Amino acid sequence: MMNSSSTGGNPTAEKIAPYVLLGMTAVTGLVDAVSFLSLGSVFTANMTGNILILAFATAHVSGLSVVRSSTALIAFLIGAILGGRITAPASADSRMRFAAKAFLLEVVFLSVASLCSIGYRSDLLEHSLQPLVLITFTGLAMGTRNAAVRKLAIPDLTTTVLTLTVTGIAADSSLAKGNNPRLARRVGSVLAIFFGAAFGAVAIRYSISAALTLATAISAACNAALFRSLRTSDKQ
Repeated sequence: MMNSSSTGGNPTAEKIAPYVLLGMTAVTGLVDAVSFLSLGSVFTANMTGNILILAFATAHVSGLSVVRSSTALIAFLIGAILGGRITAPASADSRMRFAAKAFLLEVVFLSVASLCSIGYRSDLLEHSLQPLVLITFTGLAMGTRNAAVRKLAIPDLTTTVLTLTVTGIAADSSLAKGNNPRLARRVGSVLAIFFGAAFGAVAIRYSISAALTLATAISAACNAALFRSLRTSDKQ
Protein backbone atom coordinates (compact mmCIF):
# COMPACT_ATOMS: atom_id res chain seq x y z
CA MET A 1 0.00 0.00 0.00
CA MET A 2 1.10 3.56 -0.63
CA ASN A 3 0.97 6.10 2.14
CA SER A 4 -0.91 9.32 1.62
CA SER A 5 2.26 11.39 1.46
CA SER A 6 3.22 9.64 -1.78
CA THR A 7 0.13 10.87 -3.52
CA GLY A 8 -0.39 14.22 -1.90
CA GLY A 9 -2.96 13.11 0.69
CA ASN A 10 -5.71 12.31 -1.87
CA PRO A 11 -7.38 8.97 -1.03
CA THR A 12 -8.93 8.61 -4.49
CA ALA A 13 -5.64 9.48 -6.22
CA GLU A 14 -3.90 7.00 -3.93
CA LYS A 15 -6.09 4.21 -5.27
CA ILE A 16 -5.76 5.14 -8.94
CA ALA A 17 -2.05 6.08 -8.98
CA PRO A 18 -0.63 2.53 -9.35
CA TYR A 19 -2.81 1.86 -12.37
CA VAL A 20 -1.91 5.22 -13.90
CA LEU A 21 1.80 4.58 -13.51
CA LEU A 22 1.48 1.03 -14.86
CA GLY A 23 -0.21 2.49 -17.94
CA MET A 24 2.66 4.94 -18.30
CA THR A 25 5.10 2.05 -17.97
CA ALA A 26 3.45 0.47 -21.00
CA VAL A 27 3.91 3.78 -22.83
CA THR A 28 7.63 3.53 -22.07
CA GLY A 29 7.73 0.19 -23.89
CA LEU A 30 5.89 1.65 -26.87
CA VAL A 31 8.14 4.69 -27.10
CA ASP A 32 11.37 2.75 -26.81
CA ALA A 33 10.16 0.23 -29.39
CA VAL A 34 9.68 3.13 -31.81
CA SER A 35 12.97 4.83 -30.98
CA PHE A 36 15.15 1.72 -30.97
CA LEU A 37 13.62 -0.11 -33.91
CA SER A 38 12.79 2.81 -36.19
CA LEU A 39 14.82 5.88 -35.18
CA GLY A 40 18.32 4.49 -35.42
CA SER A 41 18.93 2.28 -32.36
CA VAL A 42 18.45 4.88 -29.66
CA PHE A 43 16.38 4.85 -26.49
CA THR A 44 14.42 7.97 -25.65
CA ALA A 45 12.90 6.66 -22.40
CA ASN A 46 15.61 4.39 -21.00
CA MET A 47 18.66 6.56 -20.48
CA THR A 48 20.81 3.73 -19.10
CA GLY A 49 20.50 1.96 -22.42
CA ASN A 50 20.90 5.17 -24.37
CA ILE A 51 24.10 6.17 -22.60
CA LEU A 52 25.52 2.73 -23.33
CA ILE A 53 24.56 3.10 -26.98
CA LEU A 54 26.16 6.56 -27.01
CA ALA A 55 29.37 5.01 -25.65
CA PHE A 56 29.30 2.31 -28.34
CA ALA A 57 28.67 4.96 -31.01
CA THR A 58 31.61 6.98 -29.69
CA ALA A 59 33.71 3.84 -30.14
CA HIS A 60 32.55 3.78 -33.79
CA VAL A 61 30.35 0.70 -33.59
CA SER A 62 28.66 0.28 -36.95
CA GLY A 63 25.02 1.36 -37.25
CA LEU A 64 25.03 3.62 -34.19
CA SER A 65 25.03 7.41 -34.17
CA VAL A 66 26.54 9.85 -31.69
CA VAL A 67 24.21 12.56 -32.99
CA ARG A 68 21.03 10.56 -32.49
CA SER A 69 22.02 9.25 -29.06
CA SER A 70 23.17 12.69 -27.94
CA THR A 71 19.92 14.22 -29.16
CA ALA A 72 17.96 11.69 -27.12
CA LEU A 73 20.01 12.41 -24.00
CA ILE A 74 19.82 16.19 -24.34
CA ALA A 75 16.07 16.12 -25.03
CA PHE A 76 15.51 13.88 -22.02
CA LEU A 77 17.53 16.22 -19.80
CA ILE A 78 15.59 19.26 -21.00
CA GLY A 79 12.34 17.40 -20.38
CA ALA A 80 13.51 16.48 -16.89
CA ILE A 81 14.31 20.14 -16.22
CA LEU A 82 10.80 21.10 -17.32
CA GLY A 83 9.27 18.38 -15.17
CA GLY A 84 11.42 19.43 -12.24
CA ARG A 85 10.37 23.06 -12.55
CA ILE A 86 6.70 22.10 -12.71
CA THR A 87 6.87 19.91 -9.61
CA ALA A 88 9.35 22.03 -7.61
CA PRO A 89 6.63 24.03 -5.76
CA ALA A 90 4.83 20.84 -4.70
CA SER A 91 4.42 20.17 -1.00
CA ALA A 92 3.85 16.74 0.52
CA ASP A 93 0.10 17.34 0.15
CA SER A 94 0.18 18.46 -3.48
CA ARG A 95 2.71 16.22 -5.20
CA MET A 96 0.16 14.32 -7.25
CA ARG A 97 -1.55 17.50 -8.44
CA PHE A 98 1.73 18.98 -9.70
CA ALA A 99 2.79 15.64 -11.17
CA ALA A 100 -0.46 15.56 -13.14
CA LYS A 101 0.51 18.88 -14.73
CA ALA A 102 3.85 17.40 -15.80
CA PHE A 103 2.09 14.32 -17.16
CA LEU A 104 -0.12 16.62 -19.22
CA LEU A 105 3.00 18.10 -20.81
CA GLU A 106 4.10 14.56 -21.66
CA VAL A 107 0.83 14.10 -23.56
CA VAL A 108 1.49 17.34 -25.47
CA PHE A 109 5.00 16.25 -26.48
CA LEU A 110 3.81 12.80 -27.54
CA SER A 111 0.99 14.37 -29.55
CA VAL A 112 3.50 16.54 -31.42
CA ALA A 113 5.70 13.49 -32.03
CA SER A 114 2.69 11.60 -33.40
CA LEU A 115 1.90 14.41 -35.83
CA CYS A 116 5.52 14.75 -36.89
CA SER A 117 5.78 11.01 -37.55
CA ILE A 118 3.15 11.04 -40.29
CA GLY A 119 4.76 9.79 -43.49
CA TYR A 120 7.96 8.72 -41.74
CA ARG A 121 10.17 6.34 -43.69
CA SER A 122 12.98 4.54 -41.90
CA ASP A 123 14.90 4.11 -45.15
CA LEU A 124 15.53 7.88 -45.06
CA LEU A 125 17.07 7.69 -41.60
CA GLU A 126 20.44 9.09 -42.64
CA HIS A 127 19.08 11.73 -45.00
CA SER A 128 16.30 13.44 -43.04
CA LEU A 129 15.82 15.61 -39.97
CA GLN A 130 12.53 13.86 -39.18
CA PRO A 131 14.14 11.14 -37.00
CA LEU A 132 15.89 13.80 -34.91
CA VAL A 133 12.60 15.66 -34.48
CA LEU A 134 10.89 12.47 -33.31
CA ILE A 135 13.78 11.64 -30.99
CA THR A 136 13.59 15.14 -29.55
CA PHE A 137 9.87 15.17 -28.78
CA THR A 138 9.72 11.63 -27.40
CA GLY A 139 12.81 12.38 -25.29
CA LEU A 140 11.20 15.57 -23.97
CA ALA A 141 8.05 13.61 -23.09
CA MET A 142 9.92 10.88 -21.25
CA GLY A 143 12.20 13.28 -19.40
CA THR A 144 9.27 15.40 -18.20
CA ARG A 145 7.39 12.36 -16.98
CA ASN A 146 10.37 10.80 -15.23
CA ALA A 147 11.04 13.97 -13.27
CA ALA A 148 7.45 13.95 -11.99
CA VAL A 149 7.53 10.23 -11.17
CA ARG A 150 10.77 10.75 -9.28
CA LYS A 151 9.09 13.49 -7.25
CA LEU A 152 6.26 11.11 -6.34
CA ALA A 153 8.77 8.43 -5.25
CA ILE A 154 6.23 5.59 -5.26
CA PRO A 155 8.12 2.32 -4.65
CA ASP A 156 8.48 -0.06 -7.62
CA LEU A 157 6.65 2.27 -10.01
CA THR A 158 9.40 4.24 -11.71
CA THR A 159 7.72 3.66 -15.13
CA THR A 160 11.11 3.33 -16.84
CA VAL A 161 13.90 1.54 -14.95
CA LEU A 162 13.30 -2.11 -14.14
CA THR A 163 16.69 -3.31 -12.90
CA LEU A 164 15.88 -2.71 -9.23
CA THR A 165 12.33 -3.97 -9.76
CA VAL A 166 13.55 -7.28 -11.17
CA THR A 167 16.19 -7.46 -8.43
CA GLY A 168 13.48 -6.93 -5.82
CA ILE A 169 11.33 -9.73 -7.23
CA ALA A 170 14.21 -12.16 -6.73
CA ALA A 171 15.98 -10.73 -3.67
CA ASP A 172 12.76 -10.32 -1.65
CA SER A 173 11.25 -13.63 -2.73
CA SER A 174 10.55 -16.56 -0.45
CA LEU A 175 13.49 -18.32 -2.11
CA ALA A 176 15.71 -15.57 -0.68
CA LYS A 177 13.88 -15.81 2.68
CA GLY A 178 11.91 -12.64 1.96
CA ASN A 179 8.18 -11.95 2.22
CA ASN A 180 7.54 -10.86 -1.40
CA PRO A 181 6.59 -7.20 -0.70
CA ARG A 182 4.64 -5.46 -3.50
CA LEU A 183 5.09 -8.52 -5.71
CA ALA A 184 2.00 -7.81 -7.83
CA ARG A 185 3.14 -4.24 -8.48
CA ARG A 186 6.64 -5.34 -9.41
CA VAL A 187 5.48 -8.07 -11.76
CA GLY A 188 2.90 -5.66 -13.20
CA SER A 189 5.65 -3.16 -14.05
CA VAL A 190 7.69 -5.80 -15.86
CA LEU A 191 4.68 -7.05 -17.80
CA ALA A 192 3.52 -3.53 -18.66
CA ILE A 193 6.80 -2.50 -20.27
CA PHE A 194 7.13 -5.94 -21.92
CA PHE A 195 3.73 -5.84 -23.57
CA GLY A 196 4.07 -2.14 -24.39
CA ALA A 197 7.30 -2.87 -26.26
CA ALA A 198 5.79 -5.92 -27.96
CA PHE A 199 2.76 -3.97 -29.17
CA GLY A 200 5.07 -1.18 -30.31
CA ALA A 201 7.19 -3.61 -32.31
CA VAL A 202 4.09 -4.93 -34.04
CA ALA A 203 2.55 -1.49 -34.62
CA ILE A 204 5.60 -0.01 -36.33
CA ARG A 205 5.41 -2.70 -39.01
CA TYR A 206 2.35 -0.83 -40.23
CA SER A 207 3.02 2.76 -39.16
CA ILE A 208 5.34 4.65 -36.83
CA SER A 209 2.55 7.18 -36.45
CA ALA A 210 0.14 4.46 -35.28
CA ALA A 211 2.55 3.34 -32.55
CA LEU A 212 3.12 6.89 -31.30
CA THR A 213 -0.58 7.69 -31.50
CA LEU A 214 -1.29 4.65 -29.34
CA ALA A 215 1.33 5.80 -26.84
CA THR A 216 -0.25 9.26 -26.80
CA ALA A 217 -3.73 7.82 -26.30
CA ILE A 218 -2.66 5.65 -23.36
CA SER A 219 -0.80 8.55 -21.77
CA ALA A 220 -3.82 10.83 -22.24
CA ALA A 221 -6.18 8.22 -20.75
CA CYS A 222 -3.91 7.78 -17.74
CA ASN A 223 -3.74 11.53 -17.23
CA ALA A 224 -7.50 11.92 -17.58
CA ALA A 225 -8.05 9.24 -14.94
CA LEU A 226 -5.60 10.98 -12.64
CA PHE A 227 -7.21 14.42 -13.04
CA ARG A 228 -10.63 12.86 -12.44
CA SER A 229 -9.42 11.23 -9.24
CA LEU A 230 -8.02 14.55 -8.03
CA ARG A 231 -11.34 16.31 -8.72
CA THR A 232 -13.17 13.55 -6.88
CA SER A 233 -10.87 13.99 -3.90
CA ASP A 234 -11.54 17.73 -3.90
CA LYS A 235 -15.28 17.07 -3.61
CA GLN A 236 -14.90 14.72 -0.68
